[in-house]
Amino acid sequence: MPHPAIAKDNVAVITGGASGIGLAAAMAFARAGMKLCIVDVDKARLAEAATKLSSVAGATNVMASAVDVSKAESVTELERAVRERFGGTDVLMNNAGIQPGSTLFGEPDNWQRIIGVNMWGIINGSRIFAPGMIARSKAGLIINTGSKQGITTPPGDPAYNVSKAGVKAFTEALQHELRNTKDCHVTAHLLIPGFVFTGLTAKGRTEKPAGAWTPEQTVDFMLTRLEADDFYILCPDNDVPRALDEKRMLWAAGDIVENRPPLSRWHPDYADAFAKFVKGD
Repeated sequence: MPHPAIAKDNVAVITGGASGIGLAAAMAFARAGMKLCIVDVDKARLAEAATKLSSVAGATNVMASAVDVSKAESVTELERAVRERFGGTDVLMNNAGIQPGSTLFGEPDNWQRIIGVNMWGIINGSRIFAPGMIARSKAGLIINTGSKQGITTPPGDPAYNVSKAGVKAFTEALQHELRNTKDCHVTAHLLIPGFVFTGLTAKGRTEKPAGAWTPEQTVDFMLTRLEADDFYILCPDNDVPRALDEKRMLWAAGDIVENRPPLSRWHPDYADAFAKFVKGD
């Protein structure tokens, strides 16, 4: 059985909904008979995505909004517009994200934009939409898109890692708050994609790498795990099974417990120890 919030005539709001995982999720919600609001900053992609969704859900059931989710006032206006159009929100998928690359001592504007969209976009969406969703007194979902990079924090893109680590910490706090709110039927979930072939990860490639999942595969997995009420929706891909993800995450946590250097997985002195750990030696 699908999650009760994913039901005919219920309302889903998806940020970053004009492409990739967001659009795949919107299409899945449309096939379930839901009303949709897709949110993006690219108006041309929004229009194209809205046309695709309208062929499944009907034009009257599709709303497209160009919104910068890093700005709280814009998200507040979005929430009001969704209420006026559809009466409220049952599923909120805070999925908008960017990954232009970053360096530790790079331009501060780049850092602010990455953290603004990836982390503040999720904070704004959750804080602004959740009260109204709770007040509906029915099953609801808040799905926040995180990243494995926010857990294992590999070197090479520190701003992105910081933003996604913040998403993890915020979503954990959000779910704790929701489950301790009287008469609340809304739950929060952290989507942790694997390698997914989207515009964010394509890097000039036009064909999906063999190791990557499609956005549709990722959404299908997400829906299955929502049925099981998973909070951490940890997605594998064609290269990395869950068991390897678990080993990497446990090793990262072990840096603190074992008092190793930070990011010891990439430290030459610990290469053999990590390899043995992965093998279970």
